[in-house]
Amino acid sequence: MRRVPRAPRRPRSGAQRLGWSRPPPWPPGGCLGLPGAGCGNGRPRRWARPPPGGPCPGGCDTPSGPARAAREAGRGPAGAGRGAGRACAGAGGHGAGGAAPRARRRLGAAAGADGPPRGDAGPARRCGCPGGAAAVAAGGGAAAGRGDVAGSRPPAPGGDADGPPVRRAAAPVPRPVRPRPGRLRAPGAGPRRDGRGAAGAVQRGLAALGAGYCYERNLAVNPQGGNTGLVGGSVPVFDEIILSTALMNKIISFDKVSGILVCQAGCILEKLNEYLEDQGFIMPLDLGAKGSCHIGGNVATNAGGLRLLRYGSLRGTVLGLEVVLADGSVLDCLTSLRKDNTGYDLKQLFIGSEGTLGVITAVSILCPQKPKAVNLAFLGCQSFAKVLETFTTSRAMLGEILSACEFMDEKCMELVERHLKLSNPLTGSPFYVLIETSGSDSTHDADKLNNFLEQAMTSGLVADGTVATDAKKIKTLWSLRERITEALTHDGCVYKYDISLPVGKLYDLVMDMRARLGQSAKNVVGYGHLGDGNLHLNITAESYSHFLLDAIEPYVYEWTARHKGSISAEHGLGFKKKQYIHYSKPNEAIFLMQRFKAMLDPKGILNPYKTLPTSSEGNMH
Repeated sequence: MRRVPRAPRRPRSGAQRLGWSRPPPWPPGGCLGLPGAGCGNGRPRRWARPPPGGPCPGGCDTPSGPARAAREAGRGPAGAGRGAGRACAGAGGHGAGGAAPRARRRLGAAAGADGPPRGDAGPARRCGCPGGAAAVAAGGGAAAGRGDVAGSRPPAPGGDADGPPVRRAAAPVPRPVRPRPGRLRAPGAGPRRDGRGAAGAVQRGLAALGAGYCYERNLAVNPQGGNTGLVGGSVPVFDEIILSTALMNKIISFDKVSGILVCQAGCILEKLNEYLEDQGFIMPLDLGAKGSCHIGGNVATNAGGLRLLRYGSLRGTVLGLEVVLADGSVLDCLTSLRKDNTGYDLKQLFIGSEGTLGVITAVSILCPQKPKAVNLAFLGCQSFAKVLETFTTSRAMLGEILSACEFMDEKCMELVERHLKLSNPLTGSPFYVLIETSGSDSTHDADKLNNFLEQAMTSGLVADGTVATDAKKIKTLWSLRERITEALTHDGCVYKYDISLPVGKLYDLVMDMRARLGQSAKNVVGYGHLGDGNLHLNITAESYSHFLLDAIEPYVYEWTARHKGSISAEHGLGFKKKQYIHYSKPNEAIFLMQRFKAMLDPKGILNPYKTLPTSSEGNMH
């Protein structure tokens, strides 16, 4: 009789499926086995849970759980009991909150609960482990982590050369809650999943407490909002602790008389706009990523968006900020006054700083009233010269009701139609223009728009066009512009550039890049905000290659500098563009920025390796 082989036993837990012998504890592995971390006993780093009732892997003799209580009460020996209660909080200890690992695998409710997370009986006690630190007892926060990535780390930019080096995840962070394997992948990678970082921990909420804790222990911190940035400003470069604002999502107040909104930094832009629309107002900012981006991240990057032509930049609409500094102290400039001429306007330091000077935790912003009449014209033009003339004519004839003016080339529309199956109401035009009007009198606005369109058609500026007045059709037309980025991701690997140029030179760079790259690129497309001279240059290819990248960079930045432009119009610098800052800023300005950074963040722990180059990085000319 032939014997049928038995199928291999399926692992019982996700940890075993990942190759762990059992679910890992918090923090991972007890002693790190790294110089200056934990007990420093030199043992190799490994995933290992301390034996039941046994000593701390860091070397101290403090038992955990019931054994600790029994010993303290004089009812049993030092080694008795199971390791299931509060544990050593030292850098090499069992981890704050030593509950059974499976009892702490749920992150959702525990992260935002008022009391301790499930399976955590409260603050950990200090043990006798060398280098140990008492865990902080405070509700509302949650953290999850991986340990250090093997290998040496360069010193954080802006750090004090004479001070202690920046350590990463050498001690447990307050109130640990371990997530399921893979939960750190989203925070540790950018929206295109091109981040290379390995996050040490995710600290949600309690920004001041988390920042102060990290400052005392020289732990690098990566502030993160909606993680929609495109230059790597919101993802860790190595294994910095991610300080997320995701749970800081409360609206503090709204004044209907002045239109001033005060809210926490983690509020999603689209949710804020929906709240304001019920009050008869709107946000002065509108982005394609509005469904995911946070207002704190918008301010930290000085995002521009589709409404900048009408309502201006965030430097003008943001009235006040609450900021947590590197040492955990809180700078309260959360004023709701439109006029305050007492001393320096400190909030401007943090707008556009990309989290390198402080963590924005609350915002006061001036919001305009919701327009009662909105019209959108989608026009086709035969050349970019006619696109420019259409814009100047619209600005002259539409005046105060002109709220947006966007352009896109024919290639953009082809990709949107091919990959997203959206319908283009116009065909046969090399360029397309979106012109939006917003006002309070529908009849007045419609008359002005019709007069403009009649003039544009008669003079030959516009070859074809369509107008939308109802909300559904307006949203459909806007999707042709807002979903270009999504269509590009379906076309292959994308090289993205956010350039600011004099409006007359806006499309010249696209034509130059097409001639330069030839067949080595799949598509070279250009679109952007015509009203403020912002070009989004996108180059797609079948795969990423050093050959193509060398043909693009630094040529794009050199071309931009020659034509008096900026290498970053609204996306920021992050870690992808920081070495090219000298193409837009003189050495004196860069030096002054570095001094500001050193003053506000002397240890260089806030979003290190971003925005500003060090003396050993970049080509300073």
